[in-house]
Amino acid sequence: MNAFSAVFASWWLPLIIAPFIGSFLGVLITRLPAGEAVVVGRSRCSWCGRVLGAFDLVPLLSWFALSRRCRYCGSPLGWFYPNIELAAVVVPVWAASEVGGWLLWATCGLGWVLLALAVIDARHKLLPDVLTLPLIAGGLAVAALIDAASVYEHALAAAIGFSAFWLIARCYRAMRGREGLGLGDAKFLAAAGAWVSWQGLPGVVFIGAASALVVALIGMIAGAKPAEEQRIPFGTYLCLSTWLVWLYGPLIVR
Repeated sequence: MNAFSAVFASWWLPLIIAPFIGSFLGVLITRLPAGEAVVVGRSRCSWCGRVLGAFDLVPLLSWFALSRRCRYCGSPLGWFYPNIELAAVVVPVWAASEVGGWLLWATCGLGWVLLALAVIDARHKLLPDVLTLPLIAGGLAVAALIDAASVYEHALAAAIGFSAFWLIARCYRAMRGREGLGLGDAKFLAAAGAWVSWQGLPGVVFIGAASALVVALIGMIAGAKPAEEQRIPFGTYLCLSTWLVWLYGPLIVR
């Protein structure tokens, strides 16, 4: 193994860059649903509009160094960005406990995209195509690198995932007269199938549905609106279940 391969295979490198990835994800989560430029736009204070400099944008450190306030207007910065940056750090730590080598990088990439999708869907009930569609291609590419012969099974799982959710969404609309599951969920399940193949797809759906049901029941007990009166961000729970099935394998009931 040469020096480049050794560095690439190390677990600490994704851990070091994770806060910076998290900072970018925070921008992505904020701007993408609003239709704003993600890459070219300068970061500004959401209160006073001042363009932020490099010292203001160091992940986590700037937030603490500035006492959680804007350096220019003194307004509170909130917890959103540090929370996303910390969550981005959790991804390689968690991934490194199960995989290594180049697959660690692929898993981190999956985890960071899932993190962005989960938060966007929780905040806006939206799963953007710009994230879900590349996730399909990424899953098939990783499957080809692991075992070229398995690509067909992963592609079939992607097709099944999309078709099943598309059919469920159409049936729901026909019975209830309103949208329930959008095509974003169908496209995401296609991406999940591309990563976990047909063996893992049932576990993704089951864990996602069970998680959503548990959270909805807890909310009802706490006095929230009944599940039929609120829109549940199902994609958020599918992101969690996809991550778990990818790391720990298909759900097998004996």
